[in-house]
Amino acid sequence: MSFRDLRNFTEMMRALGYPRLISMENFRTPNFSLVAEILKWLVKRYEPQSDVPTDVDTEADRIFFIKAVAQFMATKAHIKLNTKRLYQADGYAVKEMLKITSVLYSAMKTKQMALGDKVEQDNSKFKFDLGSRISDLKAARQLASEVTSKGASLYDLLGKEVDLREMRSAAIARPLEIIETEKALRAAIKEVLKSVDKTKDMLNNVVSDEATLDGKIEKKKQELERNRKRLQTLQSVRPAFMDEYEKIEEDLQKHYETYVEKFRNLSFLESQLNEYHRLEQERFEEAENTLRLMQSKLREEERELMKSSLKDEDSDIDVPEDEGSDSDMEELRPAKPHLTRNGLMTGMQTGDSHIHTEDSEIDVDEDDEEDDEGEEEESKDLEDESLEDPISRGPRPSRGGMRPPLLEESDNDF
Repeated sequence: MSFRDLRNFTEMMRALGYPRLISMENFRTPNFSLVAEILKWLVKRYEPQSDVPTDVDTEADRIFFIKAVAQFMATKAHIKLNTKRLYQADGYAVKEMLKITSVLYSAMKTKQMALGDKVEQDNSKFKFDLGSRISDLKAARQLASEVTSKGASLYDLLGKEVDLREMRSAAIARPLEIIETEKALRAAIKEVLKSVDKTKDMLNNVVSDEATLDGKIEKKKQELERNRKRLQTLQSVRPAFMDEYEKIEEDLQKHYETYVEKFRNLSFLESQLNEYHRLEQERFEEAENTLRLMQSKLREEERELMKSSLKDEDSDIDVPEDEGSDSDMEELRPAKPHLTRNGLMTGMQTGDSHIHTEDSEIDVDEDDEEDDEGEEEESKDLEDESLEDPISRGPRPSRGGMRPPLLEESDNDF
């Protein structure tokens, strides 16, 4: 007896509605009166109209009672009970009574589940979903077709039962012939012997195959050993061309080092050359920019000179002079400078001559001013020459595409 069985028995009896409270301590010692009462109640619960003796005073009555209960359960419920354990009236009797209570308890649970399903069906009566029952309908249709086919085949077989019954009874009634039986047994023995011989042959073949495979493995091992020895000999012998090969390899290494050094030097020189070309290009662009600035500056000064000369001519026309003539006025007009270097020099000389001719006609105070102006012109000429020097040093553009600077003249003499 285990504690679990005793607990399950008490719980099941309480669920079945046994009127008395059963404790786990009731079966520590034999208690036949309690066991008899429980058996009577279980029999009445299973079959209310059953007739079981209730007298258990004497030993014979108790034995008759146990046998009657066991026979009733075996015939009605198909439950086999151990009468010896029931008669002990202890924990082992509980295990036998648990068989009856488990059947009744499962029946009660099944009934409750059936009632619950019925209630659910009543609740879901108006919530029938045809989509969820399509598979059930297909299964029911398939089962119906199988039932009809099986019924038809069973009907045909039952129709043949009359003839088959006669044949079956004749075969059963016919006595066995010993000669035919011996023949059948001998044929079966021969077949078995043949299969045994065949199996032995296969075993012999397996042995021979094993021997041949062992021989092949031994041959392969010997061949492997020979190849290893040959490999060792080849590795120990130095080839005839090995010295030449090593010498050529050393030369190749030297040539490669020379090639790498020359390639490195060439790459460095190419980078230096590119840097030099870049610097020359920047100098050339800088010289061109300075030349453009000088040209624009000279153009502006020429415009200013032209404007000042026009104003001076207007003033000379308004104030006539006795000493001067039209030819003198033409000589006093500033000549347009030429665009060549020689023209610049001649322009400077003519300008000086004009200044000297005019000095004879101007007062002593004006001579001082002319000296100052001459010094300014000389400083400007020096600046022009200093600007022309870097241009002549750098890459000089073509003379046809470059516009020469104009000569600067001053009209402060007037």
